[in-house]
Amino acid sequence: MSDRRDFIKKAALGTIGVSTVMGCNQLAKEEPQEESKAIPQAGMKPLIISTWKHGLPANEEAWKFLKNGSSALDAVEAGVKIPEADPKERSVGYGGLPDREGKVTLDACIMDHNSDCGSVSFLQGIKHPISVAKKVLEDTPHVMLSGKGALQFALSKGFKEENLLTPESEKDWKKWLEESKYKPVINIENHDTISMLILDESGNLTGACTTSGAAWKMHGRVGDSPIIGAGLFLDNEVGAAAATGLGEAVIRTAGSAMVVEQMRLGKSPAEACKEIVERIYSKHKNHRDMEYLQVGFIAVNKQGEYGGYSLRSGFNYAVCDDEKGHRMEDAKFKMTWDK
Repeated sequence: MSDRRDFIKKAALGTIGVSTVMGCNQLAKEEPQEESKAIPQAGMKPLIISTWKHGLPANEEAWKFLKNGSSALDAVEAGVKIPEADPKERSVGYGGLPDREGKVTLDACIMDHNSDCGSVSFLQGIKHPISVAKKVLEDTPHVMLSGKGALQFALSKGFKEENLLTPESEKDWKKWLEESKYKPVINIENHDTISMLILDESGNLTGACTTSGAAWKMHGRVGDSPIIGAGLFLDNEVGAAAATGLGEAVIRTAGSAMVVEQMRLGKSPAEACKEIVERIYSKHKNHRDMEYLQVGFIAVNKQGEYGGYSLRSGFNYAVCDDEKGHRMEDAKFKMTWDK
């Protein structure tokens, strides 16, 4: 948990409890050193990879489903539901930090090996947005439902509406209101997510992404996490990729889709992640967001090779396979943080 917290602290300008203010003199510097090399990993299947330490319990749950003969789609849903329901996870689901109006709004998407996908954005009052996204995939002709429409659909499918603002998050929000002037300026928030990719024993790919989005965001803001092609993308002939970090930067560059396209061109998952992180850096190095920009990707190809890469140091991901079991691995990165 501490590694992910450090990442969030350094990746945001917003301050409250788990965040730290960054000044202009704390920008990261490029470090062309050994750590920045993306190294491909040997192929295995089945394989699960997901972002951050909360990916460990998520992977464990998904692994149980896979080993019990469940579909990868059911497994990925079950896995990411673990952090969604954990009130201690302040950037995913129940317990997530709210927007500037004190509302917890959720985004999620899911995609299977047939390129069928479902997504919900700006969903309120439903603890498991990933399950609603799965219902969109299974029971509608659409890909994405949003806001009140997504809530109406969820309720029609039997989901229970409930208050997602925990006492801890409400306390943090009220403290933020006292110490910060309300200004409609985006990208000064905490932001994080859980993304999970599965390569099953048959060699088919499945992915999911879910988040409560940026803390203190403007009401109505939607990040990359529910957007197929940005926060998550897969092509079952090639591979799968998912993102974490500042969603606006990922959306601007169609990040996860571009990682998959790099694998289509022959790059390993790690090399593909590195290529798109470099592209994001190139596009944003003079951008107003660069002061606090952090983006990371994970990816897996059809051969069972996997990898990750991030713009700045601090990103890690959880991996599980039959050979080495459950473990955390640090992503290679382009830049270190100035102390």
